[in-house]
Amino acid sequence: MNLSRRSLLAVIASSVLSACTQIPKPEPKPKLIEPITGDGGSPEKAADAAGVPTKTFDYARVYAPVKDEGYDVPGIQYTEIKPQFLRQEVAYATNEPPYSIVVDTQTMFLYYVLPGGRAIRYGVGLGAAGRAWKGRAVVHWKRKWPRWTVPDDMVARQPHLKKYGIDAGGMDPGLDNPLGARAMYIFQDGQDTLYRIHGSPQWRSIGKNASAGCVRMLQQDAIDLYDRVRGKTPLLVL
Repeated sequence: MNLSRRSLLAVIASSVLSACTQIPKPEPKPKLIEPITGDGGSPEKAADAAGVPTKTFDYARVYAPVKDEGYDVPGIQYTEIKPQFLRQEVAYATNEPPYSIVVDTQTMFLYYVLPGGRAIRYGVGLGAAGRAWKGRAVVHWKRKWPRWTVPDDMVARQPHLKKYGIDAGGMDPGLDNPLGARAMYIFQDGQDTLYRIHGSPQWRSIGKNASAGCVRMLQQDAIDLYDRVRGKTPLLVL
């Protein structure tokens, strides 16, 4: 069967489109034990509600500039971000299995579940449609420094993005690419949802509804999560 150029490009671009669609099947919210943290700007341990040490990180090191795959990723001005949105290890009571991901769209936290009732918690930014996205899915695959391809419906709303559309082959990877340094591609029932968990050069948007959709992270946090995710990782979005 012969495919037109546009049809072939659409098939190729389906793996990198950044639009988001609603995922049904809402799930109950797991109980969260919030940590009692320090000032959020230095490495320390503080007792949480369960009496288990809560680990914060050396943020000056964690969010420092980094050279990654040939790109110079700028450092994050972490002192200008609310401390709760900085990476930390917390007590987290959930029925989700270890090494799965939970995104809470109300608190704007992403949890990477660890054994023993713990989790790595990251602050995230969401789009206006992000709060309507609830259910179960799978991080089907992931990519370093992905291309960003704008779907036709977004081009229709924002014609200036046509140069990054399907026919144009999308935006090259780089520091200004909205998908950032890493992208994790979310599938449900074997189908691409067009949702992504991804890094973002716009660090001030973390903790806010500021994107066109999907789940955005600080670049250094996206790189950290990418390195933790193995295989097809279960995902629950609250």
